[in-house]
Amino acid sequence: MADILFIKTSSLGDVIHHMPAVTEARRHRPHDRLVWLVEEAFVPLARLHPAVDDVVAVAWRRWRKSLYAPATWREISASLRLIGASRYDEVIDVQGLMRTAVLSRFAKDKRHGYDSQSIKEPLASYFYDVRHRVSRSLHAVDRNRILTGLALGYEPQGAPDFGLDRAKLTSPGNRYVVFLHATAQAQKQWPEENWIALGQALSRDGLEIVLPWGTEDERARSERIASNVPGARVPMRQPLDSVARLIAGAQFVVGVDTGLLHLAAALDVPLVAIFAGSEPSLTKPVGSGKLTVLGAHGTPPSLDAVREAVEQLVR
Repeated sequence: MADILFIKTSSLGDVIHHMPAVTEARRHRPHDRLVWLVEEAFVPLARLHPAVDDVVAVAWRRWRKSLYAPATWREISASLRLIGASRYDEVIDVQGLMRTAVLSRFAKDKRHGYDSQSIKEPLASYFYDVRHRVSRSLHAVDRNRILTGLALGYEPQGAPDFGLDRAKLTSPGNRYVVFLHATAQAQKQWPEENWIALGQALSRDGLEIVLPWGTEDERARSERIASNVPGARVPMRQPLDSVARLIAGAQFVVGVDTGLLHLAAALDVPLVAIFAGSEPSLTKPVGSGKLTVLGAHGTPPSLDAVREAVEQLVR
């Protein structure tokens, strides 16, 4: 039995995109111990994957807000000691950033990563013992699967399997639709008036609209949309495993290119994906459920196009 450490810390979409590689690793290495090093906010999500034996948390997003505070450095030191305390037979940095490459140096033993031609931050490749070439033109899910397969000695095959069971996360309840309007990048947003018009149409069809959020600005936007849509609901902020259950129970999801949209796809929830500030070819949602992708970088879809796609899901 071997111990294998995956390093994929963030962001939410990246964490979800790594799940098929974990599923496949378990299939090829059924007796190995699979450990995932991930940002603390995403620990509940990583623990949902049935192939993950253990999760190690880091808190870089929180640490960088007070990087010069003594308490922060004490916490960083403790985390690095924890990473170095276990000996791993294979360490695979599927993130490919300087900060994750540095983390890999504290893990023992053989460190795998992308080579300098395949990685976002080329200097990071020098931290690895074994460097693998994987085309940067591939979708993120494919890149993660290929790198993991090269590191562990197998060739990825078949459709991606995220390892999540939607049925185990749902419970009987009302018919509702989740709107994922929130994104940190303004160019990825879809106009509020479009969300309101779409929500009003679905409300007339007897569907409840649920608008989750992650930041205070997103909460305010959710509340503005909900105030104009009869019966719409803005839930309290929840940990990611609870958000996963909320999304799993939806009739369908409409969302912009954001991490939770990829979570919906991983759960095989029917969805309409709205692209406005990113290219679907590299980051479109992947799953075996009903997926409709509209728009592209600089050309967001019209309200009519989204409404038509949603009507097909309703039918």
